[in-house]
Amino acid sequence: MKATLWLAGIVLAGLLAWWAWPRAAALPEPVADSRPAHQALPVTKPQAAALRPQGSPLTDAAIGARLAQREALLQRLERAKVTLATYREQTRYPHESRPIAEHPDQVRPFAPIRERLPLRFPGTKAAVPGVHILTQQDRVFMSGDEVVKVSVSAQDDGGQTLPLLVTRAVAFDLPDPRQAAGRPQLALDFTSSGDGVYSAQFQPSQTAFADFAGTLRLQVTLNQDGRQGVVNFDVVYQPAVPAEWGVITDRVADGSLDFLVGLNVKQSGRYVVTARVDDAQGQPFALVTFNDELGTGAQVARLRVFGKLLRDGAPTMPLRLRDLQGFLLLPDRFPDRAMLARREGVVYRSASYALKAFSDAEWSSEERDRYLAELGKDVSQLEDQVARTSGPR
Repeated sequence: MKATLWLAGIVLAGLLAWWAWPRAAALPEPVADSRPAHQALPVTKPQAAALRPQGSPLTDAAIGARLAQREALLQRLERAKVTLATYREQTRYPHESRPIAEHPDQVRPFAPIRERLPLRFPGTKAAVPGVHILTQQDRVFMSGDEVVKVSVSAQDDGGQTLPLLVTRAVAFDLPDPRQAAGRPQLALDFTSSGDGVYSAQFQPSQTAFADFAGTLRLQVTLNQDGRQGVVNFDVVYQPAVPAEWGVITDRVADGSLDFLVGLNVKQSGRYVVTARVDDAQGQPFALVTFNDELGTGAQVARLRVFGKLLRDGAPTMPLRLRDLQGFLLLPDRFPDRAMLARREGVVYRSASYALKAFSDAEWSSEERDRYLAELGKDVSQLEDQVARTSGPR
């Protein structure tokens, strides 16, 4: 996403917190007050003495109202400070270079998708008791000559493997009102490895679906000791491969570390390229992203590890670029992307750099500076209001 949308989301969350006056997690919850909203706070003798100099006409009720006003302003001030500090903290680094700890679901993007499902036949509500179907699928989005691998097995409630048969397996395109009638179903071949697991591979480019763009369903009918059920695997296929990977290099630029990923672009448009950065011991460190327009021909996607992120995290050099993936966005279409061939594992190792080679400055942009100034002004105005309630007028 662009920085504008990303920063706007953070600021909107902060402003909502500001107007709703929620209590920050680190702050103690206010003690419930049973007094009506219009009733002034009770005034102690020290408070009255502080707020009513000798000869002042202020009554205890007036002083109590002023104390209530001051307490409300102090709460607003505290929340304004939390909003400012939170925004500053969350925008120290640019959106395209973030700590991987913020995105735990992106640490292992190519891990197989595993599910534990009941054994059920379509059209029936009740599942077969005591039988669980374990499924595994290694990808959802596919392009070009990519192959999807799927598997099924059965277990009882105690996790013991149960005998299982695959009685029917077919691939077909799901109905799409924007396309012509569905194509003929294609039979799939599931094989058993001898341990109760049945597996199959499906490569659309080698079938009648080679020119199909959309969702393909692999439907598997199972028989477990005479009891039947069905499981489905869905993949989103796009026959076009819009670009191919090229050479990767690295450099220090603008106080940051750049991985320069070469691309041979066949179809111009907006490309999104993402990779993980590990330290020398393989410890996940950062998530880096490129999101920009590219023309055809030889191009470069810059994956930047921001300087302050390096200085703050102090990863052990050299860094490893891992699990590289990318796609071309296809707006107003389905599928909405055309995938590049994914590159699993470590694809590049950087040179070793001293941390002092990188900048310790926070990320800066016109929009971030403007938001910080506005949030800081809110804090200053509330501080002035609190100061004006500290004594009688």
